[in-house]
Amino acid sequence: QVQLTDSGGGSVQTGGSLRLSCGVSGYIGRRYCMAWFRQAPGKEREEVARIDIYDATRYADSVQGRFTISRANAENALYLQMNDLKPEDTAVYYCAALEYLGYCPRTPDVWGQGTQVTVSS
Repeated sequence: QVQLTDSGGGSVQTGGSLRLSCGVSGYIGRRYCMAWFRQAPGKEREEVARIDIYDATRYADSVQGRFTISRANAENALYLQMNDLKPEDTAVYYCAALEYLGYCPRTPDVWGQGTQVTVSS
C-alpha cells in the first residue's frame, strides 16, 4: 500500500523560497502520476502541479514560472521547489499519487498528510 509523507513547509517572507518533499513508502515505480495540491483557509483544495510517468509536468497558472515539481524514483520521493513566494501562496500543501490508467486521472488515489506554508508580506 502506498503511503505519502509531506515535509518542508514553514514560514517565509514574500520573495522567499521553500522546497517541499514527499516521501513515498511502497513501490510506485512508473505506475503513478504525482501531484501537489494546496488548500488555503476558506477555499477549496486546488491542484498546483503534476508530473506524469514520463516526467511531463503541468502547472497552475498562478504558480507557473515560480514552482518546479520533480520526482526522484530511485529515492521514492517527490519535490516542489517554490520560489518568489507570495502571501497568496499561503496554504496547506499536500502531495498526492494518481494511479496511471493510460492517462493521469484528475482525482488522487493517495494523499499525504499536508504541510503548512505561510508567506508573510
